[in-house]
Amino acid sequence: MTSRNASVAFSGLLSALRITKKSLKEQKLLFFGAGEAGTGIADLFVTGLMEEGLSEAEARSRCWFIDSKGLVVKSRKDLAEQKVAYAVDHKFTNDYLELVDSFAPTALIGVSGQTGVFTTEILQRMAKINERPIIFALSNPTSKAECTAEAAYTQTDGRAIFASGSPFAPVTFKGKTFVSGQGNNSYIFPGVGLGVVASRSQRVTREMFLAAARVLAREVGEEDLAMGRIYPSLQKIRQVSFAIALATAEVAYKRGLATRLPKPDDLSAYIKSLMYEPVYKNYV
Repeated sequence: MTSRNASVAFSGLLSALRITKKSLKEQKLLFFGAGEAGTGIADLFVTGLMEEGLSEAEARSRCWFIDSKGLVVKSRKDLAEQKVAYAVDHKFTNDYLELVDSFAPTALIGVSGQTGVFTTEILQRMAKINERPIIFALSNPTSKAECTAEAAYTQTDGRAIFASGSPFAPVTFKGKTFVSGQGNNSYIFPGVGLGVVASRSQRVTREMFLAAARVLAREVGEEDLAMGRIYPSLQKIRQVSFAIALATAEVAYKRGLATRLPKPDDLSAYIKSLMYEPVYKNYV
């Protein structure tokens, strides 16, 4: 998963915390899937925790990974490079329910491509551990999602905060209709790209994607959260992209990466001037 996808996932977590009223420091993430997709999200999560005062080791300990063989532990000799940093000092097991019990995660992050790996038992256990369990089934396409939106809501008594990589139809449960969010990278890459172009940044950094994630989370309205949606409507994508572009460019100037110098007196207005406005004319 590229940084832009990780940024969308991390933004979803930040939005979910607006519902749970918990802090980032209180989160523990159990990843189903330990490829670049999962570790990319974890890296951004770790950076966010370090900004809040945790050491890198403390932050990494809040992320446990399950790969195709089971828990990613230090005693394994078959770990790919990106997994080593997240290997935990724990007995090896491939019993997923046991891992949920022993780690007590606040969030499940599905990037495994394994259909239905978030089983009824696992979802129910997450609901027992957490008042508002965070369930992200991010694998694409829909047929490979770790669970469906319906399963997430019905098996947690309507308390799950759910997001997916592919779209799901609204779910009505016990008289309430839930509209889940889709973690689509289109929320991130136009804005970050525009910010980089506007500033002529020499590099695209993790800090930029972290800033983009925070901006995206702020763009989620209370009405979105009320229906269970942790991403804004795509109808707001132009507004969202502008806000992310501005944040990205500000990071570039702050870190001395911008080469469009001097910095525009009104950076906001300058970025708006770069945004394409489609106008369709009738030549009949």
